[in-house]
Amino acid sequence: MENWIGIGIWIVMGAFIGLLMRMAIKRPEETSGHVPLLMVLGAFGAVIGGMLGVGIFEFDEPLAISAGGMGGALAFSVLMSFVYRWGIRSLI
Repeated sequence: MENWIGIGIWIVMGAFIGLLMRMAIKRPEETSGHVPLLMVLGAFGAVIGGMLGVGIFEFDEPLAISAGGMGGALAFSVLMSFVYRWGIRSLI
């Protein structure tokens, strides 16, 4: 049960990071509809990063609510949101 709670925390944290990335990087030519996409990308990045963090850093007891899982979720959701918000959107 702890792992499901941790994965839920990753999803909420990733969606919140997507919203923070929207406020941090302003796009003047932005059209409507990017908020849900940023939230989904942040949550997706958090889940993938959390799994990678648990797999790489937590050998003895792989729990989602661990430093490796939370750090990986944070780092990868920031990366995914940043790449979409700054990188890919400037190419379109």
